Amino acid sequence: MLMAYASVAAFFLVAIGFMLGSLLFGKLLRPNNMYAEKVETYECGEAPVGPAWFNFNPRFYIIALVYIIFDVEIAFIYPVAAVFRRWVDQGSGLFALIEIFLFVAILMLGFAYVWAKGDLNWIRAIKGDPRGAQNVSSRLRPYAPYAPRAPLAGASGGAPAGLPGRAAVAEGGAES
Repeated sequence: MLMAYASVAAFFLVAIGFMLGSLLFGKLLRPNNMYAEKVETYECGEAPVGPAWFNFNPRFYIIALVYIIFDVEIAFIYPVAAVFRRWVDQGSGLFALIEIFLFVAILMLGFAYVWAKGDLNWIRAIKGDPRGAQNVSSRLRPYAPYAPRAPLAGASGGAPAGLPGRAAVAEGGAES
């Protein structure tokens, strides 16, 4: 009984021997002279900019996963579409069509969930964060509303017209 597995064991021993032999042969053959430029992070032939380890935005992963889900959907639907005419001729076309619509409906339900949860919004607010959507809108608008101002009243450093100056504050007026 155990002799039936001898060929499998021999295959594993040959594979392990080949792997160890290749590693040993490579170690003996290659040069081992390390220098700063050689151990530098490789970025497509360009000099690296910044550290190699940095915080990667997790939103990339969510968008990539949604893309992969719909890519796999096409991979599963294509074979059914290729043989659908034959299934219709055999009388099981309605069953296959219902299965495909059910499959797509489940994926659309997941897509609607991700969309409603807000995971497809590239810039989104974190619940409980008082800053809102990470102050993105403040970069798009000026800090204060734009109001045209009158030119300065002379070279004496007076306040623009319509605004109280130092003299008004000194006389007891309030500066707004």
